[in-house]
Amino acid sequence: MKKQRVLFIGAGRMAEAIVAGLLETNKSKIEEIIVSNQRDEQRLKRLKQKYGVTTTHDWRFEVANSDVIVLAAPPAAHQNILGELSGFLTGQFVVTIAAGIGPSFLEEHLPLHTPVAWIMPNTAAAIGQSISLYAMGSFATEEHKKVLHMLLKGMGESQQCTEEEIHHLTAITGSAPAFFYQFAEHLIESTKGYGMEEKAARDLVIQMLYGSALMLKKEKEPAMLREQVTTPGGATAEGLKVFAEHRFGDIVQKAIEATNRKALGK
Repeated sequence: MKKQRVLFIGAGRMAEAIVAGLLETNKSKIEEIIVSNQRDEQRLKRLKQKYGVTTTHDWRFEVANSDVIVLAAPPAAHQNILGELSGFLTGQFVVTIAAGIGPSFLEEHLPLHTPVAWIMPNTAAAIGQSISLYAMGSFATEEHKKVLHMLLKGMGESQQCTEEEIHHLTAITGSAPAFFYQFAEHLIESTKGYGMEEKAARDLVIQMLYGSALMLKKEKEPAMLREQVTTPGGATAEGLKVFAEHRFGDIVQKAIEATNRKALGK
């Protein structure tokens, strides 16, 4: 694989996470990284200083010399961007990281035979610990897949899926971290309610969640781990009983379904 020139249309947190990961894990395979943003001069300046990337306010002038174009703009901006981008493409590999924008959407709005792919990462990409789902378009080759894996490697682990699977799993891999963080917020507030200072409460809850996550990653059996903590008729069982009474599982499922509906524009 030849060295790649990667153009980012958008300069948000996820774009920065991919840039950082690329430079950490595959710097030798990168010819140049160009990051574009139309409005935020200070952000572009910071990214240039921190990562040594090329920055621009107008991505249009960079398309011709790019190998890979990463669409890191919000989903709502994609249709307009794709409409403009179409006039500049000459076979470049186009990758989106936007929720709800699958390969079929890209192919519909780009010139015929354009190689495309969809990556659905999550917030842990910022520390190289994402689980990123990805789907390839109809015209993407094995060489394009190698390039995509280069992008994915710096973000953490990845799994290939169909476009339909990603639409259904976005809530779990992409949005569920927010559910997890809200759970942490409530635990912290409960801890403070017993008189503990905020910093101590936060540290206590975060370490509990971190240790529990490590146990889960090691054992991979949440039901077994739950049972190990739960003595029949004991205090933990009483707390789980409240979850059951309020149909905690149903609440989780409804949250996932609502997230997926919104991501699909329904």
